[in-house]
Amino acid sequence: MWARLESNTIKEILTRPKALTIGGVQYPSNIFSMWTEAELAVIGIVPVTVDTTNRKDQGYYTNTDITYAYDTETGKATGTYGTATAMSLNDTGSGASLVRGLKYRHKANINPEAASLLQDTDWYTIREAEGGTAMPSNIKTWRAAVRTKANAMQAQIEGVANVDALAALYVYNDDTPPVRPLGEFPTL
Repeated sequence: MWARLESNTIKEILTRPKALTIGGVQYPSNIFSMWTEAELAVIGIVPVTVDTTNRKDQGYYTNTDITYAYDTETGKATGTYGTATAMSLNDTGSGASLVRGLKYRHKANINPEAASLLQDTDWYTIREAEGGTAMPSNIKTWRAAVRTKANAMQAQIEGVANVDALAALYVYNDDTPPVRPLGEFPTL
């Protein structure tokens, strides 16, 4: 990423190489790969360093747009994010203006995942109900464990106090094998 300068002021941010006309001279896009930083600086093009210190996970936060600045003393262009705003944990609004919060959205992912796991053994349930052939006990136990785990995961999500606590439920540790506070569905 580069900044195109005019009179030490950023006039354009270039996210990819492109042909430019500067001071009446046309430059091809390959100057970005063929010229040195010093050569580009002579015509007012400097690389941009983006500071991501304030940038947070977009799944949990709304980040600000990047603000660009050029420092004439260092000759460097920088981009910085402002303070990120946490998304709402709970639903807001009502009716047509209802906006689902993070808790709702994360809990809404649990049941389809559990249903997907159970789907391959649903036929055992149907066979037992319609034909009287008993479901193997290991299948029955596993199916119950999947439903119990789904309920436990939803309870954990509902119980978080803030966005960072919600995000932390999904972070795997360094154990072997790695585990996360939310846990995993049991395997058959």
